[in-house]
Amino acid sequence: MTRTWGRLGHILTGRGTATGLRRDGDRARRRIGVGSLLLAIGLLTPGFGQAQGDLMRDDAPQRYTVVRGDTLWDISGRFLTHPWQWPRVWRVNPQIDNPHLIYPGDVILIRDCDGRPCLGLQRGQNVVKLSPEMRRIPRRAAIPPLPLEVVEPFLTRHRIVEASVNLSEQPYVVASGDKRLISGAGDSVFVRGALTPGRRYGLYRPGEVYRDAEGAILGQELLSIGEGRLAGREGDLGTLELLASRQEVRDGDLVMPLKRLELVGEFQPRPPEQAVEGRILSVPGGVRFIGRLHVVALDVGTRQGVAPGHVLAVEQQGEPVRDPRTEEPVRLPGVDAGLVMVFRSYDRVSYGLVMQATRTLAVGDRVHTPEPETLYSLR
Repeated sequence: MTRTWGRLGHILTGRGTATGLRRDGDRARRRIGVGSLLLAIGLLTPGFGQAQGDLMRDDAPQRYTVVRGDTLWDISGRFLTHPWQWPRVWRVNPQIDNPHLIYPGDVILIRDCDGRPCLGLQRGQNVVKLSPEMRRIPRRAAIPPLPLEVVEPFLTRHRIVEASVNLSEQPYVVASGDKRLISGAGDSVFVRGALTPGRRYGLYRPGEVYRDAEGAILGQELLSIGEGRLAGREGDLGTLELLASRQEVRDGDLVMPLKRLELVGEFQPRPPEQAVEGRILSVPGGVRFIGRLHVVALDVGTRQGVAPGHVLAVEQQGEPVRDPRTEEPVRLPGVDAGLVMVFRSYDRVSYGLVMQATRTLAVGDRVHTPEPETLYSLR
């Protein structure tokens, strides 16, 4: 009770201990009014105070200055028991331009929002030394929600196409210009298909085919090989100038319009609005043991209501054992062992990044909406 009252006193009056609140109780009552006192009584009822305490970390700082290299997930974890609860306590200041964008030098601080703890933003200021000459101040880059160096290939290059897309009907590389088996940036290749001169295209190579538990195709991954521009056509063949290549371009590689995505500033970690049930399909790159900051493919997508920013719990499959009496095989119950945040979703497949892992995860592990909490909603 003392711990809960101390937290409440800090929120409502700015004092850090229960003793200070009791000593100046009369003055506090005049300041917060009858309505806030009723709120205080409610907070002290069984379960309510615990709900508030469970939302904010006990060791959360009163203020934190954002530094270069931070991500939104990192900052959320400094203040909240679960980083994906960020939207529940984030309060936008309408006086700040682009309040959802957070920059190095900004200050995140705990505030009192009608008697409830919330997080606010104090915009940092660039320090500029005056001098007789003009200087260009570099534009600040907002902190990303996730480590961009990990997810960038899956946002701007790799893609998943639905089962309805017939890859055999897509434009493709017929041959290189000088009979090479493979080509790279600066070379030209001949392509066949309906392409527009002057337009940039991506070159792709078919990757893994994702299937559900019954074997039905959910989608196919296309690995980005490079980019090119159609320089001209002669008959049914076009000449594609290679502008960039991440791998050797080979005969038969697909040529498709580029699709680039970026993480927007309003992208925030949050639980799905509905129940989601799925599993880990694979780990791009063939990694066997899955841990923190590994990208995984999931068998849920926009059709199931999954969108970028949604956080899913990962349940590790229980171990198979044998009943000591009946000798029958038994699988032990699963255990929640991690969190995955979706950063790109397709119709029936999504890419997610493992943000927390208390155990080694594996392909086939179940993903689901985090269990509903008995917390007082701050929305």
